[in-house]
Amino acid sequence: MNTSGMGGPTLSRHHHDGSPRHSGVTLRHSPLAGLVGGAAAVVLLAACGSTSAGSTSSSAGTVSNSSPAGSATSPASTAPVVMVGMATVNGSSEQVLTEANGYTLYYNTHDTSTTASCTGACAGIWPPLLLSSGQPTSASSLPKSLTTASTGNGTQVEYDGHLLYRYSGDSGADQSHGEGIEGIWFVATPSLGSSSSTTSPSAAANAPGY
Repeated sequence: MNTSGMGGPTLSRHHHDGSPRHSGVTLRHSPLAGLVGGAAAVVLLAACGSTSAGSTSSSAGTVSNSSPAGSATSPASTAPVVMVGMATVNGSSEQVLTEANGYTLYYNTHDTSTTASCTGACAGIWPPLLLSSGQPTSASSLPKSLTTASTGNGTQVEYDGHLLYRYSGDSGADQSHGEGIEGIWFVATPSLGSSSSTTSPSAAANAPGY
């Protein structure tokens, strides 16, 4: 009985010397072997990627931890709030109190040490010198004290009990266009409130005819 037609092609035949010989049959790799190899490559790449990401995260964490907290922000208390400058007052050059930008500071004789008489629309013309936190400081030694008071304008800086303002009519430093306005606004000087002061604005404001 011929079995060659029933079982498919014969895979091998023997040479005369007894060794097997392939007879035109092409051997192919199993698909399962390819899948296993591909999966191994994917696992290897994923492991490399995980290691790289971990290194990056660790590096980023090192940079973040080495940066001092709050280094970009300077403490507000280090900047002087009040300075001493020169301004032309009634034709004469005098020492006056100024803001840090050099603008002349004023006080109002209708104020008290705890109450501002100039608020609202008035404060738009005479902006009060306010402090968001801390205590007011000076770039120069002053004979009187700088303090603050809680007023209708906020936490307002005062010198020797006089609340301080700037005049919007001054367009630059060393000006004092607000001096004497309405008989109640006067330039704040280092000797403000001192008996040695050459001027007495409060007395002038309360004198007859004012």
